[in-house]
Amino acid sequence: FATVIDTPRSQHAARYFGMEKGVVANNVVTNHLPIITGMLSAHDHEGHALFDLLYNNETAVRSTIHSTDTHGTNLVNFAILSVFGYDFAPRYANLQERMRTSLYGFQAPTAYGADALFPPVRKLNTALIVSEWDQIQRIMVSLARKTVSQHVLIQKLSSAKRRNRTLQALWEYDHIPETLHLLAFVDSPRRRQNVQRALNRGEHYHALKRTLTHGHAGKLRYISEDEQDVWNEASRLLVNLIIFYNMTILEQAIAAQEAADNTAAVAFLRSVSPVAWHHLNLGGQWTFYGEGTPAPVDACVAAVLAYRPAMADHAEVAQEPPEEE
Repeated sequence: FATVIDTPRSQHAARYFGMEKGVVANNVVTNHLPIITGMLSAHDHEGHALFDLLYNNETAVRSTIHSTDTHGTNLVNFAILSVFGYDFAPRYANLQERMRTSLYGFQAPTAYGADALFPPVRKLNTALIVSEWDQIQRIMVSLARKTVSQHVLIQKLSSAKRRNRTLQALWEYDHIPETLHLLAFVDSPRRRQNVQRALNRGEHYHALKRTLTHGHAGKLRYISEDEQDVWNEASRLLVNLIIFYNMTILEQAIAAQEAADNTAAVAFLRSVSPVAWHHLNLGGQWTFYGEGTPAPVDACVAAVLAYRPAMADHAEVAQEPPEEE
């Protein structure tokens, strides 16, 4: 988000703001719900803040698989997230290049045969990992106990300028879950679909949040970083309210179609995204009454039930198995 007033966090970033300055909101979206968010400088690496967001999630919603694009990766995220029980599943911009340069094996490349479709680039140095495992565990304990800044520590661990045996061992260990992910990503259409679906849901959230910031040409006008953080959390609250409102409408519409034994309509409604806002008035002047006015949920449910899409075109897609591997 571009900023009007300079703060220490506001930085130039051509890919985000052109010639202007701004800040970046880093979010964790689970099944459409933005469960946790944080603000970053545009110069901060998104991947360095990933563990911080996931580990400090205080909500009841927990994810076991987390997907990002290439910007969410670094030299240690696979290793750290796997130790803490997360399946890290990023989508790389150049998958073919990754498959050629980022696969590692427990045997020498020649052991896999000349006809191996995806041979490793080299054998893993397991002796180095074993010899430094105690030090690696100390790093993980420091992250878990928050005895150091998680963001800063991961940034230092990902710095290729630092060269010592412990870091090299951690990077070596990182190759193991990364290789497993790459092979699973290529082999499993369901995994590829799930990763893409997760990223799409994140983009839907960003689009709705962007729609809510149409004032002042979408630029933030806050003086302090604390005010930026409050705005970011307030925007997330508004998005969650809209999603809850939409889910309430969809839930009642699905219940009505189930009572009517209309399986095609139920299948279609289950495939509808709750991240929608075209039916909401987000502009103009609002009047808030003291006692409040009930939301027109019944009228919205009736409008949904009156909608007649081509049910047959959506039934097969909606009746796919759950998004599990």
